[in-house]
Amino acid sequence: MALITETTLRAMLRSGIPNPYLVRAEDKFTPAAMDFLKGRGIKVEAFQSSEAFSQNSEQKSALRIPVGVSNRHVHLSPEDVEKLFGAGYQLTPLRPLSQPGQFAAKETVTLLGPKGSITGVRILGPARGASQVEISKTDGFVLGIHPPIRVSGSLEGTPGITLIGPKGFVSLPAGVIVAKCHVHMSDTDARASGVQEGDSVMLQMSGERALIFPDVTVRVSNRYALDFHIDLDEANAANLSTGDHVHLIGKNGKLFSTAGRW
Repeated sequence: MALITETTLRAMLRSGIPNPYLVRAEDKFTPAAMDFLKGRGIKVEAFQSSEAFSQNSEQKSALRIPVGVSNRHVHLSPEDVEKLFGAGYQLTPLRPLSQPGQFAAKETVTLLGPKGSITGVRILGPARGASQVEISKTDGFVLGIHPPIRVSGSLEGTPGITLIGPKGFVSLPAGVIVAKCHVHMSDTDARASGVQEGDSVMLQMSGERALIFPDVTVRVSNRYALDFHIDLDEANAANLSTGDHVHLIGKNGKLFSTAGRW
């Protein structure tokens, strides 16, 4: 059981309080917390088990999705690989990632920001069209930059950073983001779940820090394997690790069904 207070809710104002606000059946509110939500027109909905959710009588049982926790990492263009590691250099695969064809490379770089640096940041391969750096909000405080939360590849208006390798450095004018949490699905998984590319889905986890992720972007491709990607800050807050699972319980701001409503 969780006791939800007005202080808890006010701390969520900056990132946004989901509407409806989802709780477990046994959770309790202080009177001030209930007045706080009512005053903002936010509904409270309770549920019991993610397996019980379905969109309608034909909806399949809640999809169980594996979790992949992403630490800070860098994607490099072929040109930047050569600037950092030397002419003609090719990234060396260290281990495969959850998505087919992608790998963690043996190579690492140092991130240099206005206020600090982070060493040993892993490069993910293969090389791609434009260099991109993905960090957590916590990393941003260390580096002295404050990147926006974006889907991968959406780099307009993002801060830059300097990358330092063994053979040189690259000063990126832009390209640093905090990756928006997202789920990779094959076409088959998407059809079975009734979702499509660009949808926002709601994912539920259980455990000591039971949470709802209310706005998870769907990425669909036949090249993808089913995986829910979050960064280290999100994983620590939710007490999640790679290999854990979450359940699909709704899409585009609506639950498939609920166990009750207050």
